[in-house]
Amino acid sequence: MIAEVIVDVPAQAVDRTFDYAVPENMRQTAAPGCRVHVPFGPRPVQGFITKLKESSDIPPSRLRDVQKLIDLTPVLTEELMKTADRLCQETLSLKASVLKAMLPQAMRAVYRKKVIAASAAGERHFSSLLPIEDWDTWQQHAPAAERSQLLAAVKKGDLTVEPQVSTKEASKKQFVYEAAAGVSPALIDEMASKAPKQADVLRKLLKADKALPVSMLGSDGARGAAEALVKKQLVLKRQEIVERDPFAGRDVQPDEALLLFDDQKQALDKIGASVQEAFHRVFMIRGVTGSGKTEVYLQAIERVLQKGKEAVVLVPEISLTPQMVHRFRARFGSLVAVMHSALSKGEKYDEWRKIREGRVKVVVGARSAVFAPFKNIGIIIIDEEHESSYKQEEAPRYHARQAAIIRAEHFSCPVVLGSATPSLESYARAEKGVYELLTMENRVNEQVMPFVHVVDMRAQLKEGNRSMFSRPLLDAIKSRMEKGEQTVLMLNRRGYSSFIMCRDCGYVPQCRHCDISLTYHRSSHSLQCHYCGYLETLPSSCPECESDQIRFFGTGTQKVEEELYQVLPGVKVIRMDVDTTTRKGSHERLLESFGKGEADILLGTQMIAKGLDFPNITLAGVLAADSMLHLPDFRSAERTFQLLTQLAGRAGRHEKLGEVFIQTYSPDHYSISDVIKHDFTGFYEKEMYLRRVGGYPPYYFLTMVHVSHTDLNQAVAATEKIGAFLRNSLSQQAKILGPVASPIPRIKDRYRYQCMIKYKREPDLSNVLKSMLRAWQKETAGTDLQLSIDTNPYMMM
Repeated sequence: MIAEVIVDVPAQAVDRTFDYAVPENMRQTAAPGCRVHVPFGPRPVQGFITKLKESSDIPPSRLRDVQKLIDLTPVLTEELMKTADRLCQETLSLKASVLKAMLPQAMRAVYRKKVIAASAAGERHFSSLLPIEDWDTWQQHAPAAERSQLLAAVKKGDLTVEPQVSTKEASKKQFVYEAAAGVSPALIDEMASKAPKQADVLRKLLKADKALPVSMLGSDGARGAAEALVKKQLVLKRQEIVERDPFAGRDVQPDEALLLFDDQKQALDKIGASVQEAFHRVFMIRGVTGSGKTEVYLQAIERVLQKGKEAVVLVPEISLTPQMVHRFRARFGSLVAVMHSALSKGEKYDEWRKIREGRVKVVVGARSAVFAPFKNIGIIIIDEEHESSYKQEEAPRYHARQAAIIRAEHFSCPVVLGSATPSLESYARAEKGVYELLTMENRVNEQVMPFVHVVDMRAQLKEGNRSMFSRPLLDAIKSRMEKGEQTVLMLNRRGYSSFIMCRDCGYVPQCRHCDISLTYHRSSHSLQCHYCGYLETLPSSCPECESDQIRFFGTGTQKVEEELYQVLPGVKVIRMDVDTTTRKGSHERLLESFGKGEADILLGTQMIAKGLDFPNITLAGVLAADSMLHLPDFRSAERTFQLLTQLAGRAGRHEKLGEVFIQTYSPDHYSISDVIKHDFTGFYEKEMYLRRVGGYPPYYFLTMVHVSHTDLNQAVAATEKIGAFLRNSLSQQAKILGPVASPIPRIKDRYRYQCMIKYKREPDLSNVLKSMLRAWQKETAGTDLQLSIDTNPYMMM
């Protein structure tokens, strides 16, 4: 038996299958979708079996064996393998990177170098150190003299470095103890006087009538007593898999389906018909904030479950997940699994295993949950479909919507895209009839949309108000505090100040590794780079001219929080940004605290703009609406409109009326003026006109070729050659823009250049780009040059 294997080596040259012989003892269980360890060149690597066959073109004498079969049952279904093939074609990604993205991180291979003696001299001189199981880790901590001695011995041949590949056991295990057959209360009474602790442990096990972990046998000395009983053969000891439960300790009260309003009924009936007929269709629900889209999702899933099928629900950010997951758990109980980045590796693995084993029917999660290993999917729902976090910005550069549609085609089931502010590309497809458009123009219970005020900060400056809070917004916050109502404030910039500058010479501290200014964080009294993590202490005087005129410019969430305490005595503020939500469960704790009324103001970055549904929020404020508007990105107006609309939707969602204040220096910009009217279609028409004139999506497709190198000249030269190759290889209708430096020209000491391809129809583009990657594979394999292609770029920075 021969296995075709894709190896886990991130190189264009080996992005194909290799034949390996399957040993006799593995033939019963080897199957496509299983992971294996195979020899590749001089080292072992992990790989995936893609196909089994009886013969190979390689002579048997040259055919190498599979070393280890990791899985007894395939971890990737046949359908996921086919989905991976499609994604590879559409995104020009390496097959191994797509297959790895479909699995939890805990299941990925670990590569190490092991050092062992290769001669008697090596054994004699280094016996106290050998074997070194992880050479790379050992080198980081070993004394310099010891390290150089070992390197010299390796060079001489006294020691050898062996590559090792391992795949950790992702399950959590614990030892449990159980009373042996024949143990009686009389026997325990006999033991009580001589070995009271052992008698106590035995009594607990007999009473429990099941195996218990040592943590449930008592505190002091329970483990020793249990082990002594094992030796006496009075207790049986064995290992058990323990499932980590991300919902542990949370009391979720079940709820029932709500009565639907007309818009909701119409949407549900259309989706329900597709579910019933097992017909693939993509539905676009454009529903205003608070229109009850989530209830439509829940009732559509009920119909799917009634047919014995499964549902995948994607949400864009972990800040959305706690409330969303709570609603799904309340409706479907233990049938729900959750997968998002706030879970530990082990918890993610356990949730993934529940899905694979068919113990749950609904998965709620972020982008990667689109690859949930269900075998009978009946619906895939993508909430807030416009969110850029659905696009993965590292290889493989897939979009969750793209993967969802591929999977839904296979299962003949609907995909539901929901948003108050759909992406222009999706809405244009809905307008053309490629997707079916469902609109929900009214809020539940006919609740009125919040009244939106735009505050011109230029006028505030003229009036002498240099605060980050306009007077109307401050008055509105004070009014809410007096009424016992709550406020949400958003500033899409974390930290204390955007940057610091010397007023005498104009010096601004820059990151040593990136072409970007450092952000001041007051809590740690440090300057930080938000791209590479570089950190340095705040200078007391200017490093250039030694002046003490160092001043802070710009505003971050930390600074806003401090000023709120100054201008509103007694105010209680909860701040949510990357700095306050790094610890596990912090999102949920902060939101739960706010929901209980333990704070007057929820202050945060864009993570608070979506999905929050609290009845006591009646005021929403945007402190700097321009922060995203003037970025060098053709989607900046669209993202500004979406973010402002989403934040405005947090206010007045229940009985109380809502009010929104948007502070801006560009009050006449259409992305802001259309938010006042809650006019998505008006914004859509204006933005589509500008996209058509500028030649941007959805009128054109884009592909971005990124080049980076540690040497500036090398990066420029390579990008120029690539630009020339593309101009010569593509049709006259394709527009090649560049080469140009990326908007941030250097990140992590790598210079970044790019070429953009704009096209309407370019049938040979995929082949041209593949041939370009093949032509450059030697340079990218043997030098510092890195080349990547993004076939549908979302981030232009």
